[in-house]
Amino acid sequence: MNKITKLEDIEAWQDARILAKTIYKITADWKDFSLKDQMRRAAISIMANIAEGYGRGGNKEFAQFMFISKASASELQSHLYLSLDLNYVLQDDFYTIYEQLDKVQRKLSAFIKVLRNNAINSITR
Repeated sequence: MNKITKLEDIEAWQDARILAKTIYKITADWKDFSLKDQMRRAAISIMANIAEGYGRGGNKEFAQFMFISKASASELQSHLYLSLDLNYVLQDDFYTIYEQLDKVQRKLSAFIKVLRNNAINSITR
């Protein structure tokens, strides 16, 4: 794992940022404001919880916020399926976003393992 000296060094956060931008673009013209808002909030929550965990300092708290980020990613997956079922997103867009979500979740899982093993002595704040 690369040394982390600032929030922007965290790859999961970088990918979550791209994902949030994708969600904002894909939902821009939706008339279903409730689902649109829920999807955007979940996407924002993924990257926001990574940031908050980073700002907490300790590995245990950091890992806890990574779990919250993963939960938000799962929530977004569920909303994504509904948007596909309602024909709000095209199948190709669905798969693109789903792959982005999967990538973020895999990175979060790997990061949680590192944090839980207290092997992240390279974080400098």
